[in-house]
Amino acid sequence: MMVLENLISDRGSRYAVSGGPCRDVDAAAAFLKDLKRRKKFAKATHNSWACLTADGPLKNDDGEAGAGMVILRMLEREGVTDHIIVVTRWFGGKHLGGDRFRHVADAVRAYLAAMDGARP
Repeated sequence: MMVLENLISDRGSRYAVSGGPCRDVDAAAAFLKDLKRRKKFAKATHNSWACLTADGPLKNDDGEAGAGMVILRMLEREGVTDHIIVVTRWFGGKHLGGDRFRHVADAVRAYLAAMDGARP
């Protein structure tokens, strides 16, 4: 599991991104359970995620409408399969409007760049 914390801050909302191997819906559930063992992530407002598997695409907005689709489209575009990416948001009290989608996309980009840097 790779976690990038304190990635983005905007109007009080804070974002992190994490990810790891994921082959099916059970692996996605196990990943989220493991992530939420960290109290900070368990208390987050949203843990939106997506994963491309052999069985098809999986995604969940976790209350952040449209965020899962943003992540999924980026995974499809980059050809990343069998890997889950979770964008976590702690709501800061002010609505971000469309900026929230930009932040989700920026978080995924940062994760993909870190993932590429971690490959030998």
